[in-house]
Parts: sequence; structure tokens; C-alpha cells
Amino acid sequence: MNMAQRVLMKGNEALAQAAIDAGCRCFFGYPITPQTELAAYMAKQMPKVGGVYLQAESEIAAINMVQGAAAAGVRAMTSSSSPGISLKTEGISYMCGSDLPALIVNVQRGGPGLGGIQPSQADYWQATKAPGHGDLHILVFTPSSVQEMVDLVGKAFDLADKYRMPAMILADGLLGQMMEPVEIGGKEVPVPAAKPWAACGHRNQREHNIVNSLYLTASELEDLVKKRFERYREIEAKEPLCEAYLVDDADIVVAAYGAAARIAKAAVRTARERGIRAGLLRPVTVWPFPKKDFQAAARHASRFLCVEMNMGQMVDDVRLAVECSKPVGFFGTTGGVIPTPAQVLEQIENLSGGAR
Repeated sequence: MNMAQRVLMKGNEALAQAAIDAGCRCFFGYPITPQTELAAYMAKQMPKVGGVYLQAESEIAAINMVQGAAAAGVRAMTSSSSPGISLKTEGISYMCGSDLPALIVNVQRGGPGLGGIQPSQADYWQATKAPGHGDLHILVFTPSSVQEMVDLVGKAFDLADKYRMPAMILADGLLGQMMEPVEIGGKEVPVPAAKPWAACGHRNQREHNIVNSLYLTASELEDLVKKRFERYREIEAKEPLCEAYLVDDADIVVAAYGAAARIAKAAVRTARERGIRAGLLRPVTVWPFPKKDFQAAARHASRFLCVEMNMGQMVDDVRLAVECSKPVGFFGTTGGVIPTPAQVLEQIENLSGGAR
């Protein structure tokens, strides 16, 4: 798309187009519901921009192809859904250990196991705590609308390049399958500068670059991991993103992300109409987690309520952020069940002492 357009697009397809607009030129994936439209869109569009689309023989093959393309300095991505991301975690760890930037998209479905194909947020722990083995983090973005998915793709690629680490868009089946008006295209994407560390051929003009995650000397590996964690601390200080809605005077602060935050926002709005001082904190990044926003809210709020489409996976991060200074409750649905604004409103009313 050469000119900015406001169009009605399915979330999966809008995300794919945004990745192309952001300079992604290699996509490797494998079909799985509910993200298959993303790969199908890439199959049609990547050849038109001189890019590469390849359906790998498995999720494991796909993530290793991403690793190879990223090592050559190309903007590369893969997408999958929950069980497929589990298969990719070994490759994600190799990429973290090799300091390689790339974009990974998880359009979550219910689990564990094959579970179901309905929307879920049950991969929060996997994304934020264990996206692979070893001492590592990845950047994790949690959009709550199709437009935000579009807007965050370019940012995810840019920060992945800046900090030399994988980034993840942690969406869900609701966002991937829904259609919304989006403004997309029309932005000049600068050609990414040549990456001096990339293994893309030296032409006898520089030293060989070696991309590697194997270090047999324990002290050498320790030094590298410690340097990586210095970078992580910088990211935690500079890059957290969070939306605050009616929080300044809130007594009850609802914490929700992604699709669940849309539902929670409607409940908060109705609570305000009924005289309850409720507000919403919506983490846009869940790693790095926006701790300062929660700490600021804890100075005046009496309690927090986490609303998630899982059995309570962000709750501990909120407790840690506020240093257990205020009670943190939880309301959630799981298995692909989507909560309603009325259910969330009921929880808010109960915390405030009953309906008014």
C-alpha cells in the first residue's frame, strides 16, 4: 500500500500488511488456527515486494529459518498460535542467545495441549516468564485493537533491532479474527541500516561475523548473560508502555490487557456512571512490565482487580509492581470463554461494597 488508507481489515491480515510496510522481507510459518489468515496474506503479498514467503514443514523448521534470516541482517518474522509457539521456544532461546532481532506473533487459543481454537490469554506466563530456556527476556507487546496491532508492529521491529533481541506480538483469536477500520500504509519506511554484526558476507572488507549461542567456558557465558541483563535493565527503564483510563482519582483500579481490556474499559465506564471511582491500567508491554504506572496508582487506589482470559497469570506481576501494598483481586475466564462487561462490572461493584 503506497498511500495511507482507512480500510476494513481482519486483524490477522492487517498485522501482516503492517509487517510488510515495516520492512519485513522474510516470513516463515506453518498454518494453525486462529492465525492462518496471516500466513495466507503473506503468501500472496510478499512476492509482490520482493520478499520471501515459505511455509515450513513444521513450526520448529520455521523458527530456525527465522533465525537464519535474522542472522543475515534481514527483517524476518513468524506467526503461530499457542501450541505452535511452544514448539518454537527452543529456537527463540537460540535467537536470544545469539542476540538476534525478529518478530514472533502469537494469536493465542485455549490450552493446555491442543485445547480449543477460541480466544485465550493463557500464554502470558510463557511469553513473559519462559519464552525459551535459560536466562533471557523477549519484548512482549499486547495490542487491544486491530489498529494497535498495526501500530505496534513497526515499533516491535524497531526495538528488536535496537536492542538485538526477539519481540513478540501477543494477540489472541478475538483480535486476529475480528474486522475493524484501520489506517494503514502510506508511511515512508527507511531502509534499515546495514547491521555491522550480521553474517551476510564480508567480501574481504571486514572481519568474519560469527552468530553463535554456544559457549563452553562458563565464565565467558556468564559475562555475556550479565551484559545482556544490563541491556534488559535499560529496556525496563525506558520502554514500558501503558494506557491509563480514569485512573487519576480511582479507588478501584482494573488491570487488563489485550482483548480483555476492551471489555474491562466498558465495565469501568459504566461503574463511573454509577458513582464508583473505577479506573483501568492497560499494559501495552507486559515485558517490560509498566511497574511505575502501577506504583503511581497504588498511592491513591485502595485495591486492584486483574481481569484476564486465563486463570490469573498477570496477577503476580501486578502484586510485585505495587510491592503487595494493596490487595490485588482476580476475575477471569478460560478455555476460550470471553468475559462480559456485566461480569466485570459485578466484580467492581462487589469490591466497592455492592451495587449503587
